[in-house]
Amino acid sequence: MLNRLREHPFLTALLLGLAAQILFLINLGHPAKLMFDEVHYVPAARVLLTLDHAVNQEHPLLAKEIIAAGIALFGDNPIGWRLFSAIAGAATVSGVFAILWQLCRDWRAGVLGAVLAIVNQMIFVQARIGMLDGFLGMFVVLAIAAMLWAMRGPARSVPGRLIVTAVLLGLGVAVKWTAVPYVAFAGMTLLFVRMRDARVAGRPLTTALGDAGQRHWAGIGVVPALLILGLVSITVYFATFLPAFFYAHDALTLRKLIPYQFDMWALQTQVLPAHPYQSDWWGWPIIARPIWYFYEPDMGVWRGVLLIGNPVVMWGGLIGVAACLIGWWRTRSGEALGAAGLWIGSLAIWAIIPKSLGFYYYYYLSSIFLCVALPVSCRLYARGRWRHAGWWYALAAIAMFAYFYPIIAAMPLTGQQSFTHWTWFVAWR
Repeated sequence: MLNRLREHPFLTALLLGLAAQILFLINLGHPAKLMFDEVHYVPAARVLLTLDHAVNQEHPLLAKEIIAAGIALFGDNPIGWRLFSAIAGAATVSGVFAILWQLCRDWRAGVLGAVLAIVNQMIFVQARIGMLDGFLGMFVVLAIAAMLWAMRGPARSVPGRLIVTAVLLGLGVAVKWTAVPYVAFAGMTLLFVRMRDARVAGRPLTTALGDAGQRHWAGIGVVPALLILGLVSITVYFATFLPAFFYAHDALTLRKLIPYQFDMWALQTQVLPAHPYQSDWWGWPIIARPIWYFYEPDMGVWRGVLLIGNPVVMWGGLIGVAACLIGWWRTRSGEALGAAGLWIGSLAIWAIIPKSLGFYYYYYLSSIFLCVALPVSCRLYARGRWRHAGWWYALAAIAMFAYFYPIIAAMPLTGQQSFTHWTWFVAWR
């Protein structure tokens, strides 16, 4: 069975996504009331369904359109609020497998990464809440997989695959502007790899710009490729604003479309008052300040939802990133540099971005990229009698996930002070 699956990576990705989907759907209706930032986005989705006026204007429309579609299809209830988030989480798991498959051409590494993603807890929690970040993660992860798919494709397929990449990137930006740097990263990666190929082949660096004799993204020049990535993603982004042109009050127009972006920028960069759950970007990798999304009585019992990464994955993943960097330094492995670069770049965004407040859920994409770095580091170092170390590590991560499950899945708790069992440090309370 496993040998047959190794020959069908697409089927493997689907099965891993299906397994994640089943897990994410269990008791999706708990809690039965709005939690954390659902109090912003679900009401915004309700208003969007009426096309009455603009709300929650600091973010683009797409994620709220998706939540609104869930409400329209499945009702204004917890399932309607969260079902598409659960689907996005499952797609993200499949995307992790796809990234590792395209990066390493290693089925085992892909499966290991997807398993770690399922139990990294960040995806699980975001898949069960009507927020923006789950959709952001899905589109960015799938865009990275598509970019790698285009990188290795035959010349005739590369433009189409780059278009798919650009569409996904545009959709990511239409969820949250924090996807914008990934459009730039895609272009920078293309140019960097092309120049590296030219240097390795002993050709002038200027040949990296052309379309002939290219090892990666064959048959297309750098300028046409960058135009595809830029123009298609921008077009897709603006297309998601279409419903706003039909608002009953203060409808958007073509003349207002660009000024509206500046209004969004002003809202994004405003100085906000202190928040009890705020945290700094440098504290997210060590889980310095997780967030209670919910902790109160619900349906007659106490329930809690704590956004906290799986310590086995979060802390061990940092070692995985370091191992990838060391492996790249020693071997110049492209896959090691790519895996480490994903995590480093995703965190660097928050060190630069002008936000007055930071929150642990901003670490969402970085936490996913740890699930890429860990399998790649195992490929580099888990040899000989240690060749199964990755799977033993996955078992430890699964056990930790099971330990935290009651407090991340809104399971019935024994009482108001039950949270103390899982909050190892004062800052976790």
